[in-house]
Amino acid sequence: MKPVVSLLALPASTLAGSVLWSGIFNSSATVAEFDDWSWSNQIEPWQWYIHGSDKTSEYLGLSSSYKNPAASDAQGLRTTIDGTSYWEGQTMERTELIPQTTSDLGSGHLYYHFSLSTSSTNPPNATYEHQIAFFESRFTELQYGTASGSSGSDNTLRWNAGGTTHWSVQLEAGNWYNFAYDIDFTNQKVGLWASNGSEALTEVVSPVSASASSNSADWHVGVLRLAGSGTNDDNAEDWFWSGVYVEEDSLTKEIGDGSSSSSSSSSSSSSSSSAEATSTSTSTAAMDMATTTAAVETTTSAAETTTSAEATPTQVVAVQSSSSSTSTSTSTTAVTTPTAAPVIATPTAAVATPSAAAASSVASLPVPTTPAQILDDVKALLAALLARGGGVHARDFAV
Repeated sequence: MKPVVSLLALPASTLAGSVLWSGIFNSSATVAEFDDWSWSNQIEPWQWYIHGSDKTSEYLGLSSSYKNPAASDAQGLRTTIDGTSYWEGQTMERTELIPQTTSDLGSGHLYYHFSLSTSSTNPPNATYEHQIAFFESRFTELQYGTASGSSGSDNTLRWNAGGTTHWSVQLEAGNWYNFAYDIDFTNQKVGLWASNGSEALTEVVSPVSASASSNSADWHVGVLRLAGSGTNDDNAEDWFWSGVYVEEDSLTKEIGDGSSSSSSSSSSSSSSSSAEATSTSTSTAAMDMATTTAAVETTTSAAETTTSAEATPTQVVAVQSSSSSTSTSTSTTAVTTPTAAPVIATPTAAVATPSAAAASSVASLPVPTTPAQILDDVKALLAALLARGGGVHARDFAV
């Protein structure tokens, strides 16, 4: 199996401690790769040998639909036990993965993270005892169902330490239960942190004494089922896993790394930027329209008090300003609603309907209505100004 230690799913910026080992699956991991592991080919991150006689895909599954939606995993893990899940002739039904690593997972103060869920499809049988996420010595583990050798049905999910139940909850299909075993191998204590769904972990059991030990290859991520009434169940039951990793030093309480929310933030930021650009464009366009209107109004005023020769460039300036402002607006946003012709037409129409006084003062001047006519007027204007002999100055275009 190819290494699928996906520390990209757990960036250092979001972690409180350091990851010693990660069993989180990236998007390229496939079920077939579990079979690449063997005793002669011990590749990380998982050992896969405790299972029944059927093909691996009957016992394991990988899918984005198997993960805690709040977690950063690309895919979650499904473990299935059924009437074929007998390992090495045992009477227990087992489907279990074990970390494959060179890291020391049995010393110091560590946190074993995982999230667990079930479904109303292939639900667990509450009349059977289940040992879940357990160590070989069983100094800590989860248990579900009726104790082996007893009768009845018990829908309780329990956390045990030192053989004693310290925390329990009624198992609810579809709910994601997040856990972190708080294991102090040095001081021989173990506690439990837990939460639901996307909620951050909280301490639900303070550390209690336990004979904590691990050889780094004896944490069973999966399920061992014992017959509660002496007979096993052939029906399949599914357990789903997400966010499986081991951390040292400090505890990361958040579920996942927030990469989804980062993506959402990026999307939101992008949308915000787009909105800002649109707003800027709208404001710019509004300001430009106001400028154009003001220019047109000034043109009208100028037309009332100046000669017709001076009124012509003023009109041209107003049209050019509108064209320029439209270009600025378009560069600010991807919205390209107006075109050159309507932009020119708008101020032209405004100039074409001046006050009565203005109309009488500029009646001899035809109002340009096409780009070609405007260009001709500009050329004529420049020629007239250059003919003055004094050069062209900004004052010649004052409005």
